[in-house]
Formats: sequence, C-alpha cells, structure tokens
Amino acid sequence: MSSSAAQPFWRAAGMTYVTYSNLCASLVRQCLKEPYRSEALAREKVHFSVSKWVDGKPEKPTIRTDTPE
Repeated sequence: MSSSAAQPFWRAAGMTYVTYSNLCASLVRQCLKEPYRSEALAREKVHFSVSKWVDGKPEKPTIRTDTPE
C-alpha cells in the first residue's frame, strides 16, 4: 500500500520552511501599527561572528550585525 501524502504548499512553491517563515514574519511586522512596528523591526537585527580558518586554526572572530532586507 502506498501513501500519497500531500506536500506542504511552501515546498511545492520551491521554498524552504525557514524562507517561508521569514517571509510571513516580515509581512506581519509590516502590518503592525506604531509603536509595535518599530519595536518588532528593532528585534529583526541579527548578530553573528565570523572566523576565518588559516592552516587549520581559527583566527580572531569578528562580530557582524545584519538586518534582513
């Protein structure tokens, strides 16, 4: 017996779940009224560190901040 499970629509559209989730979150943030919108946009920033590896050892990491478009 074979099962023909339905595929999620975001996958059928060629998206990953993370991409779909980020798109939905962005749309919700844009629909908020002030002051909630500016608070939500402030939480949208992403902080991460980047380390280059040379000869099998990591160099000193740099901290970066990115804001999704």
